[in-house]
Amino acid sequence: MSAPTLAECPEVTMPECAFIGRSNVGKSSLLNMLTGKKDLAKVSATPGHTKLINYFVINKKWRLVDLPGYGYAKIKEGRDFFHDVIAEYISAREGLACVYVVIDSNIPPQKIDMEFIEWLIQYNIPFALVFNKIDKAKPNAVKKNIELFENEMALWTKVKPKIFPVSAKTGSGAGILVASMQAL
Repeated sequence: MSAPTLAECPEVTMPECAFIGRSNVGKSSLLNMLTGKKDLAKVSATPGHTKLINYFVINKKWRLVDLPGYGYAKIKEGRDFFHDVIAEYISAREGLACVYVVIDSNIPPQKIDMEFIEWLIQYNIPFALVFNKIDKAKPNAVKKNIELFENEMALWTKVKPKIFPVSAKTGSGAGILVASMQAL
């Protein structure tokens, strides 16, 4: 099901693993690959396609939640609305087990990513970093970007989240990521 606000979300009956990221990090492709369903999440070349909180029940045991991306909306009012909905869901949803922040492994830390991660830490929200698109970069470049994120975070926190390098295209790293969600 899909919900435009927290009030319209389904009743909490099982743990939820939420996925979020900037536009164009491959979040929808990643969700499709993880579930083995090609059209579960709409893949679009247009940034900001996800506009609702989308729920998918997995094995009748937990929910995978596709959140609107942060940092993109064509108009300011739309951006503010999405940010408010995301903030309310993440900070107030009782069944939320973990927020998986999807990052393009080919791009060094972006200010908006770091601000979002800092916000998660500030509010003690459990999270993990998912570095997607590892198939499009050399392993040393991916490792360097992960280290850049860790070094940036070390400037303001001792929190060390779990890190999952994955490829939505090849499926590399998917097993470990799915196992982490099933263990919550």
